[in-house]
Amino acid sequence: MSTEQVAERVTAEVYAEVQQFYAEHMQLLDGGAVDAWAETFTEDATFAVPTLPEPTRGRRGLREALSRTTRELAAARERRRHWHGMVAVFPNGDGSLRVRCYALVFATRLEQQPVLHRVCVCEDVLVREGGRLLVKSREVTRDDLP
Repeated sequence: MSTEQVAERVTAEVYAEVQQFYAEHMQLLDGGAVDAWAETFTEDATFAVPTLPEPTRGRRGLREALSRTTRELAAARERRRHWHGMVAVFPNGDGSLRVRCYALVFATRLEQQPVLHRVCVCEDVLVREGGRLLVKSREVTRDDLP
């Protein structure tokens, strides 16, 4: 990376806060805590994944999507665990944070070995509302898709 490409950094305190946010956020997701997970997004959040033609919009849409996925996984007797690593956090001029990280999704069916289900890049914009971090937008890309 040339010196012209070096981005402004956040403080260690903010970086630790972002790491803690993702630890809690992903555990809510993996635990099927639909309402609590949806509350980690802004009311008007967007969530874009390559398998859907349009981004999921708002907490209501996120609740519906996670409820559906939770039911499907329970019927398949499968658990998923999301791991975020290589988390890079950069401040935006408006006070929000731009986060880019790798996301690994592990899938385990009851009485079977865990498998690496997906390898993704997750790009979020986090904002602070009411003193806490929330996801304003998320875009996920998958390594196995063009």
